[in-house]
Amino acid sequence: FSIFLQANNTYPLLFMKRKLLFLLLMLSSLAAKAEVKPIGGTFINFFWQDERNNYMNQRNVDQSDPQRWACKIGELHEMGVDILIIVTVANEGRAMYPCSFMEHGYPEGRKSPVDAIMDTADSLGMKVFIGCGWARDQLDDLTDPYVIETNRHFMDELAELYSRRPSFEGWYIPVEGCFIPYLSDYAVQGVNKISAHARELTPGIKVLISPYGLFGADIENPLFEKSICDLDVDIIAYQDEVGCVREQFPMKNMKEHFRQVGEIHKKAGIEFWANIETFTWDREANNWYSTLVPAAFGRVLSQLVGVNRAGVDKVVSFIVYSLFDKPGSPYPAGQRIYANDLYNDYMAWMNGDPRWKMLEEIFSGKDFGTHKVTAGPQALSDGKFGWEDPNDEAWCEFEGGKMECVIDLGSKKDISKVGAHFCDYYREGVIIPQCIEVEVSNDGRHFTKVKTVTYENWPNKYLDCWTDVILADELNARGRYVKVTAISARGRILCSEVVVE
Repeated sequence: FSIFLQANNTYPLLFMKRKLLFLLLMLSSLAAKAEVKPIGGTFINFFWQDERNNYMNQRNVDQSDPQRWACKIGELHEMGVDILIIVTVANEGRAMYPCSFMEHGYPEGRKSPVDAIMDTADSLGMKVFIGCGWARDQLDDLTDPYVIETNRHFMDELAELYSRRPSFEGWYIPVEGCFIPYLSDYAVQGVNKISAHARELTPGIKVLISPYGLFGADIENPLFEKSICDLDVDIIAYQDEVGCVREQFPMKNMKEHFRQVGEIHKKAGIEFWANIETFTWDREANNWYSTLVPAAFGRVLSQLVGVNRAGVDKVVSFIVYSLFDKPGSPYPAGQRIYANDLYNDYMAWMNGDPRWKMLEEIFSGKDFGTHKVTAGPQALSDGKFGWEDPNDEAWCEFEGGKMECVIDLGSKKDISKVGAHFCDYYREGVIIPQCIEVEVSNDGRHFTKVKTVTYENWPNKYLDCWTDVILADELNARGRYVKVTAISARGRILCSEVVVE
């Protein structure tokens, strides 16, 4: 940087600052692509608002219980979450903090939920963004003067109560903007009005928004970039909308859109965050009468890798709280939604589980090499992995409930693991097999079975298309030929690649 400054010492200071910021963001982006950042933050909502919230904000659970919040925040901290985003502090005239102008949504004499979260975050070194809504409810509109004024009133009280807390990181503006085709002028102006008040109340404190609509955004339009640069915010956490299934097969476009937006953020001077959707639906998507349930971790891992490769500064999620639930928690989220299973899969990946590591490497574009296939399609060892779309040309289809292939390694080699990459899309009868069997041979005729691995299919599969790996590891085998047989009791088998290491 000293060389840069010497070379440009005649340039205006503002120009140099912008160039330095641009360079820092570029370096940050390159560093981000070198590793996959885990989920570092979660949104938290106190209110049951409609059927979508049946497990996140169950009606039969006391969401005002301070002990519950202390426990759940502690569990999130154990997962590596260090950012908490309180979506909203009020709804339908009930506030979850000691509000002077609204009825309280917790019993008199009890510590408020916001206080419980702030106290726990203070003690654990976590950071909290506090939402300054809802003035009325989840349909608040930034064109409504009452909404703007009530948000400011909330902010006045919240700043007085919490802005000096160690955990207070800033403000979340909960009225979502939409990027179809780019943020409207009134959305930008509405955000900036609230942001201006935040900066006046709490100088130096960050302002966060989390808009939606990248799936339909006109990112190449100069007005898209202008709308970003016109925002007076510090952080934009873009919703990836994979859980909302705005497109039938959203993953490929989502990753490209994040890459494009990442390029804009290198110039905008605004932190670039991803808000990945870890949920799926038990019925039709984007319906207030459907319930959000945990998605398969194979899908979530693809989202994580995708936004990291786009260079995001931070990954947060709607939602970790309640959809990733620690087994044995004294405050369970509800066992039948498989929140424990998603937690276990996520923590296994965090701890370096070989299966999830291989799937991460597939999503990251690792070159596993290729081999000759002597039985089955050659495409099973051509280095091309299928997208989350059964129509992708990389998939090889097998009917009749059985897949079989033989790979020639060219000479006798030590074999430690064999993985097969499969697609699951329930709506078109594509099912990941129940097991794979791995056999090894020296001559290609006489095979010895070395391992059978079973696969437990994810139950929440009404809408999603995702991919996964069945991995046979710790084989300690040696041979020239590897036979892989996959068995499924029903549905079509789609496999894009068999990896031998």
